Amino acid sequence: MKTLVEFIKVIGALFVFVGILAGCLAALLLAIAVIRFPPLLIALLLACWIFSRLQSAFRKTSE
Repeated sequence: MKTLVEFIKVIGALFVFVGILAGCLAALLLAIAVIRFPPLLIALLLACWIFSRLQSAFRKTSE
């Protein structure tokens, strides 16, 4: 029974590792794409600006 629990823990740790690795790879590919295609940088900055404006607008309405 103890070996089954240890096996499940190893499988869980493996899934966590693969998830972190995939997230880092996605962030790296996004950074490369933004550097390679400057319009993506403009779109990313515009999306962040719109998101921050929406957040501040919703924060004001909920108070």
